[in-house]
Amino acid sequence: MNRWFALKERGTTVQTEVMAGITTFFTMVYIVIVNPGVLGQAGMDFEGVFMATIFASIIGTLIMGMGSNYPIVIAPGMGLNAYFAFTVVGGEVTWQMALAAVAMSGILFVLLSLTSFRYMLLDAIPASLKHAITAGIGLFITFIGLQNAGIIVDSPATLVTLGDLREPMTYLTLIGLVITLVLMSYRVKGYLFIGMLLTAVLAFLMGLLDMPDKWIGWPSGLSETAFQMDFSGVFEHGLYAVIFTFLLITLFDTTGTMLGVAEQAGLMKDGKFPRSRGALLADAVGTTAGAALGTSPTSAYIESSAGVAVGGRTGLTAVVVSVLLGLTLFIAPLAQVLAGIPAITAPALIIVGFLMISVVQKIEWTDFEVVFPAFLIIVLMPLTYSIATGIGVGFIVYPVLKGIRGKWRDVHPIFYLFAVLFFIQLVFFSH
Repeated sequence: MNRWFALKERGTTVQTEVMAGITTFFTMVYIVIVNPGVLGQAGMDFEGVFMATIFASIIGTLIMGMGSNYPIVIAPGMGLNAYFAFTVVGGEVTWQMALAAVAMSGILFVLLSLTSFRYMLLDAIPASLKHAITAGIGLFITFIGLQNAGIIVDSPATLVTLGDLREPMTYLTLIGLVITLVLMSYRVKGYLFIGMLLTAVLAFLMGLLDMPDKWIGWPSGLSETAFQMDFSGVFEHGLYAVIFTFLLITLFDTTGTMLGVAEQAGLMKDGKFPRSRGALLADAVGTTAGAALGTSPTSAYIESSAGVAVGGRTGLTAVVVSVLLGLTLFIAPLAQVLAGIPAITAPALIIVGFLMISVVQKIEWTDFEVVFPAFLIIVLMPLTYSIATGIGVGFIVYPVLKGIRGKWRDVHPIFYLFAVLFFIQLVFFSH
């Protein structure tokens, strides 16, 4: 084991890696409840998505751990699942078509991971716009969490307004949010998951939660979601911007998270990320496999830093997380009950959104040509209920402003291609 994971070289032990894996698992396991709940609102079978979420996470995380030897977890990304369920799916666009778009983005990601073109794609987009994308997604999923809880509701006069805080589900959400924030403020490991469990106990005491007939059971719905992709619908409805959005966000999120966790773990060498190809490939394969099984794109999880904080330095941490994820397959009945209570899942959406929007401090607010497109990306994602629309408008405005200021040479040539493609998509296609 030491030879495979280089435990001695990285100054760690089996015991430390196991503890790091357990810590990471409890900080990110909320996704096996939240993700099926979110995608279930797009009409997908809960048990199918539940199994797809776990299997896609295990596949990507094992490749990360065994192939690249990093203590980083891969799982369906928050924000992308909301984009999948609430923006892409709707009208004539089915979840089967959306899965096909995810699969195509995953295949493109695999190809990019095997070539140096991925660096060109990353370098073409200013850092401030990348941070704006993350912040905008944070606002978007926070907005969804507030809506699911009834804290924000529709209004004929103002489109949205404050809901009735006396509604049991709404004030239970507020209580759950406060509980989770207290746990977060005291830096309790796994505060999101623990907060969900404590809120579930309160829901049961309030009569809002009916316990399942059995707590443990093997799910059987994978056949409802696996290999249901409708590729013809992707071309019929012109979901090209959707594919590009999935690819772009997954690439940015994964790269940024991996660099952050690797730096925290002291695994960077001369400022570079060793074995980056294999690490990116882990996420690309996870996304492709996840689409085939029935879930939204995967991404590297920043929660991996929790395991690193307690000493995780190798892929053994990721392997331990994969084993624990496999064990969660047996709690499908309980997970389905918990996911059906908005007050249990909404606080997680709200808090994850808060964590994502914190990157606004990294935006260059003094550079007008960059900051205004960044501003548009952030505000238009929640206001248009579309991540792709926010990115598209920002990517169109950025080169236009640069051109007006006579700085068109500062824009990477490939960015002009992005702008044209998004313009065509926004003007001539529904998504």
